[in-house]
Amino acid sequence: MSATSRTRRPVAGHGQLSRPSAWSQLLKILGIAMAVVLVSGVGVAAYVAYDLSTTFTSKAVALDGGESVPPDIGAIKGGVNLLLVGSDACEPDFAAEFGDRCSDPENAGERNDTNLLLHISDSPRRVTVITFPRDLMVPIPSCIDSDGNDTSPASKQAINTTLETGGPKNGLACVARTISKLSGLDIQFAAKITWGGVMKVTDAIGGVDVCVANGITDPDTGLNLPPGTHTLQGYWALQFLRTRHGVGDGSDLGRGSNQQVYMSSLARKMVSAKVLGNPGTLLKLANTVMSNVTPSTTLTSPTLLVQIALAMKDVPLDQINFVNYPVFTDPDDPNKVVPDEDSADQLWAALAANEPIQVAGQRDDAVISATPTPTDPAADPSATTEPSATPTPGATSGPVELSKNISGQSAAQQTCSNGNGYEG
Repeated sequence: MSATSRTRRPVAGHGQLSRPSAWSQLLKILGIAMAVVLVSGVGVAAYVAYDLSTTFTSKAVALDGGESVPPDIGAIKGGVNLLLVGSDACEPDFAAEFGDRCSDPENAGERNDTNLLLHISDSPRRVTVITFPRDLMVPIPSCIDSDGNDTSPASKQAINTTLETGGPKNGLACVARTISKLSGLDIQFAAKITWGGVMKVTDAIGGVDVCVANGITDPDTGLNLPPGTHTLQGYWALQFLRTRHGVGDGSDLGRGSNQQVYMSSLARKMVSAKVLGNPGTLLKLANTVMSNVTPSTTLTSPTLLVQIALAMKDVPLDQINFVNYPVFTDPDDPNKVVPDEDSADQLWAALAANEPIQVAGQRDDAVISATPTPTDPAADPSATTEPSATPTPGATSGPVELSKNISGQSAAQQTCSNGNGYEG
């Protein structure tokens, strides 16, 4: 079954330092995701106090079906889908960091290098973040460009061209339309953030701790980290997310798995007392997010942002999963990938049924577990047995084990980047 022929489901609904990688936007996107949905301790007054609502709303982009989205997320059947798009736009304040990307006329244009779909389920609440790689070749539907004209559809094109297809006014809507067609999911909310937000968001939360197992040396990004845990902020957090040759087999897919080390750590920090329990940090984060994001028109209400936050704040870490959209190598181009629709359909079905999922796949070349292997009490009489974890409310059966072609991890898993070694 082709992606374009699917019935929409009611579920909520390779570069050098000078060129930002597919994953260079990941921090921006995850930062905005968590900032938007995990600010439950702030409340509407905080946003009003910063007087950002006018600017925030003026940049808003209309999505398909946005006029019919209920004002209360609790009324959205099947849960909520929020698309998070990272742009490689050349901002004057940061153009020097892009090198050829912003100085070479052949590289003109704005692309969506990162595409994350954040799904928040109905009761019981679960969160799944699906990453769509930039080199994924998919059908691109007709979109509306900045001049109001319909664009020509494409039967097979890289997904990271859709932001440019829609142009400055409608690019976000074009990305949302494309991923909605691919997944069969209604996308009620969307947000876009540019390259400059990566440093601002990480600085706002005081950095993120990442574990590096073997050290990373990557001349392309300038990253040179010895083994151990590092608190990364701003520029170096971005470089960690950009590194490809520093981990795994040097591919974008390996780099994507490496980013989940960062994402799971970021999720744990966002729900900790260091962020949710710190009003000053929350206010700073809200200010940073609303100053650096282009939202959909459905995402401009401070009340709605708080509702989304409240929907997320008590989700157990083992029910927050980060997964990579499953792909195969494109038979027409070894540097591109195409959808693994059978594996993807398994994921969509689990989300539609609101079943807990278990990610079975992982790229061991890029990521290794940092969680100690539990001692077997039968083999070691001195070992003590920890109390069983409290079951997730509403859970009636075991998790659905996803295809091994869907790599990822939960926020509860402690992992380390499997670096290529430290040269000192």
